[in-house]
Amino acid sequence: MTDVARALLVDDRRENLLALEAILQGIAVHPVAVESGEAALKQLMMDDFAVILLDAQMPDMDGFETAAHIKRRERTRHVPIIFLTAADRDSHLAVRGYSVGAVDYLTKPLDPWVLRAKVSVFVDLWSKNRQLQMQAETVRERESQWSAMTEAVDESLSVLRDATSDPEAVTRAVRILEKARWGS
Repeated sequence: MTDVARALLVDDRRENLLALEAILQGIAVHPVAVESGEAALKQLMMDDFAVILLDAQMPDMDGFETAAHIKRRERTRHVPIIFLTAADRDSHLAVRGYSVGAVDYLTKPLDPWVLRAKVSVFVDLWSKNRQLQMQAETVRERESQWSAMTEAVDESLSVLRDATSDPEAVTRAVRILEKARWGS
């Protein structure tokens, strides 16, 4: 699990990617820029992301098709997508974006402070989710240890019950408990 949240930036124009990277400076997020939907899908197979900033209008595979692929994959279906577009404020495009799973749809020119605020929310959610995952893993480990210790106590009790007929039973019970205690 990585400690730094990543934002996937997808735009077919390099200057737009540079502008997005500049807008995100100072936020606790590592931007990963790609220039096509295909490249985005490949990147999503290798890394986890807190948020995806996706250009709606790109050649070959547009943002809507890319988003549909992202939402069909189990590993990526819950990654929030914010569509970015230079298209005029056509509500049909926004509805299309929401219908393929976007959490927001912003038109250019972008207000950098609004975009930063939106990305920051998803970075915070990603961080909190990672903390919960780590806490859940700690709980699972403790439950496993508790279970092993309980089994050792039960086994030792069984051995001790037989102690009246076997003088070595107490020694075996102590060894079982020590083994469980030290995890060896």
